[in-house]
Amino acid sequence: MSQTPAAATPSSLVIATRESQLALWQAEHVRQLLAARGHAVELLGMTTRGDQILDRTLSKVGGKGLFVKELEVALEEGRADIAVHSLKDVPMELPEGFALACVMEREDPRDAFVSQRWASLDEVPRGGVVGTSSLRRQVLLAALRPDLRIEPLRGNVNTRLRKLDEGEYDAIVLAAAGLKRLGLQERIRSVFTPEQMLPAAGQGALGIEVRTGRADLIAALAPLAHQRTWLTVTAERAVSRAMGGSCSMPLAAHGQWDGDALRLRAAWGDMEGRLALVRAERTATVQTLDQADALGLAVAACLREGGAVGAGPAA
Repeated sequence: MSQTPAAATPSSLVIATRESQLALWQAEHVRQLLAARGHAVELLGMTTRGDQILDRTLSKVGGKGLFVKELEVALEEGRADIAVHSLKDVPMELPEGFALACVMEREDPRDAFVSQRWASLDEVPRGGVVGTSSLRRQVLLAALRPDLRIEPLRGNVNTRLRKLDEGEYDAIVLAAAGLKRLGLQERIRSVFTPEQMLPAAGQGALGIEVRTGRADLIAALAPLAHQRTWLTVTAERAVSRAMGGSCSMPLAAHGQWDGDALRLRAAWGDMEGRLALVRAERTATVQTLDQADALGLAVAACLREGGAVGAGPAA
């Protein structure tokens, strides 16, 4: 039976974080913002199963939850108060007793083309090897360049860059946000527009998870929240949740604002290559999380009408 988290005053907080360089940057970023508001904050670094299993794709070993489970255990046992996540890695349904208390302002949500030899995907020669383990990127790359070889690529950002530099790939695709946060923006040769490669739900955004019932933490984190980002990723994640989206489904969802209207686009691909890429979009005035959620559900319904196949409830 799990312990009830110890009552901690918001002035003294422990952040649970993965120990990858990018995850530590993200946790330190949150620590500095909270420290500037008078909170004493420590980091609790942890290695998750997602960090340990590098020889298989996430879709084959348990999906996105592998990156957050150990951090949630630390929250449940009272060893940490909050957990900082890349929202792209957070399952669409959180376990009972946990909640997103804050979504922060988004960094660049787009995908980045990285190569030592080629300036863009168009320049990679026929038969060239492009690395990514994202099923979403695989189907979108195949739609753009069916003549290329798409090969698996796991590991943290530096590991992936090293494999590229050692000649295992002609190019790799990474999240622009991660490269920019680590000061590696010079490695970006070009950035895919959303029209070329629609981003993943939540890509580039940070979410802070807490145990439900911690009103003190929710109040402490409120100044860090960015409402428009929160509304956008809520709509994006609603598409994934409705489709049963996880690492085992090639699914993209991305929202962009035009005044008070949110344009939400989504794309679904068939890994077997038997069905054409399905795209859908809707635009709606969005001012509340419920409205954002409804927009996401409407776009998911359009995907299904277009032939996309869902996978049941999301993990």
